[in-house]
Amino acid sequence: GAKIDSTVKDGNGILKVEGYVKGEGEVAITLKDAEGNVVANGANLEEIVVPNAHLWQGRKDPYLYEVSIDLKVNGEIVDNITKKIGFRTFVMDPKRGFILNGIETPLRGVAKHQDRRDLGNAVSAADQIEDMEIIDEMGVNTIRLSHYQHDDIVYDLCDKYGFIVWAEIPYISRHMAEEGNKNLEDQMKELIVQNYHHPSIIC
Repeated sequence: GAKIDSTVKDGNGILKVEGYVKGEGEVAITLKDAEGNVVANGANLEEIVVPNAHLWQGRKDPYLYEVSIDLKVNGEIVDNITKKIGFRTFVMDPKRGFILNGIETPLRGVAKHQDRRDLGNAVSAADQIEDMEIIDEMGVNTIRLSHYQHDDIVYDLCDKYGFIVWAEIPYISRHMAEEGNKNLEDQMKELIVQNYHHPSIIC
């Protein structure tokens, strides 16, 4: 696994990857732009600077880079993780509202469950894509992924469409017994670790 941290400083994109390696091997990072051009290379735990990075601007311009993380042993690639990322900053201001990359961006959206009549939660990727196309057609810019961790494809689609996302685990109104609380803590940690790289997620 790997933690992918993409931030913005003085207009430059800053990418830092922490690859979790067991045993031997070196981690090599390659960053490509949306057209597939290599824009930066680096190593594990190294700050990789992308000058004048093309920012992920939500619905207006959901620009995505692709980071490829290779585990090499004696120069040979033995494992790989490839993820889409976006460079962006955001602030929640009590007077000005939500601010994306310095631009005031009012949030108007929907809550989404991943279920269908006669299917329950056993929805297909095609069902998920259709849901996102309907939400896109509505013209909203934010989605609450309600009540539980959703399928990986949903977070990827939110990045692609430029939706601002509030992600959740199944904790609603009250604490449970100690065993239940431990389970919730584990789910929250997994939600963060698995989805930290998504530019769409702000909460």
